[in-house]
Amino acid sequence: MTSLTEISINCQEIEPKIIQFIQDNIKKAHLKGAIVSASGGIDSAVTLHLTVKALGPENVTVITMPERDVTPERDIMDVMLHCKQLNLTCNTADITPMLRVMQQNLTNYDPQEKISSGNIRSRLRMIIAYHYANVEHKMVMGTSNKTELLTGFFTKYGDGGVDLMPLADLYKYNIRQLAKYLEIPQNIIDKAPSPGFYKGHTDEKELGCDYDTIDLIIYLWEKGYINSEIAKNLGKPVEIVDSILWRIKANEHKRRLPLILRLS
Repeated sequence: MTSLTEISINCQEIEPKIIQFIQDNIKKAHLKGAIVSASGGIDSAVTLHLTVKALGPENVTVITMPERDVTPERDIMDVMLHCKQLNLTCNTADITPMLRVMQQNLTNYDPQEKISSGNIRSRLRMIIAYHYANVEHKMVMGTSNKTELLTGFFTKYGDGGVDLMPLADLYKYNIRQLAKYLEIPQNIIDKAPSPGFYKGHTDEKELGCDYDTIDLIIYLWEKGYINSEIAKNLGKPVEIVDSILWRIKANEHKRRLPLILRLS
């Protein structure tokens, strides 16, 4: 049976590569630093930590963008404590007023449509991040990992609308490895991952599977195993494997630039 040790990374080797990637791309773009949107989750915490290591706290702007009555107070406190650890001042932009205006002016807005409603939240946060980036001449950092990108578990032109993705070739399991190595606050490491679209919303509940299993499904799929072989190897129902691999195929459009009809 395939285990997580097979996708394990050497954090000591990976960390300088990520730092160099961030430094090189900021320098190449002739920009002054980076913008990081911090949610209180593990991916944004690892991204923030490594961006500060790469550029120094004086060149990093961190923003947390809560929604009133939806974002847990714990998430806001975790962001603030992590920023204090990194010698950063955190900017707060409450998206509630902007969201209300959107909701009131979209004639077909339905709060029961939790995913489309949540995507509006994610895209509002992208707009705010790029406002800071434009004003401060900085680059917007992406926080998505490989598992999220392949399964399409991100919002197109929302949290997927960024300039750099330093963690995008690392499985979710690897992000947890890096978080422990970087000594990210334990509260953040232990927290159930959530996009925060509504109260009680978690990644794994929506995906229908835990991240460790998804990581291993993707790993075996990339090795060329077919669905039934993956299910047998992991001791999981083939329906779960089918569901995850369907997501990879169905969400391909989210991972690429818009297609152009070439007429010349």
